[in-house]
Amino acid sequence: MTRDDLADIYRAYIACLNRRNWPALGQFVHDEVAHNARPLGLAGYRAMLEQDVRDIPDLKFQIEMLICDPPRIAARLKFDCAPVGTFLGLAVNGKHVSFCENVFYEFHDGKIRQVWSVIDKAAIEAQL
Repeated sequence: MTRDDLADIYRAYIACLNRRNWPALGQFVHDEVAHNARPLGLAGYRAMLEQDVRDIPDLKFQIEMLICDPPRIAARLKFDCAPVGTFLGLAVNGKHVSFCENVFYEFHDGKIRQVWSVIDKAAIEAQL
């Protein structure tokens, strides 16, 4: 898989998330996906994303930076949103906040198999 191929797959994955097209998630995410070393499987990963959208109804994934080195991707995702209650242990309660997530993905068989993610919680705290 070339860098361009991998970047195209990743952009399509982000578009899938932004459309909330959960049935199509399996086109991009491996059945045995793990998130931050926790084996979730596709169903668990989907449940995690669905919970994120319940907690943050206006959640939109925006790619700020994308680096491809097959079979891995490094991305910086930007979020401008209003979580409805507590988010990352912080009482956001509908206040609009902006923050980034630094995330690494490893692909296997053309699908996301490993995800390592860190959200900039300090940026949210500074806005509250």
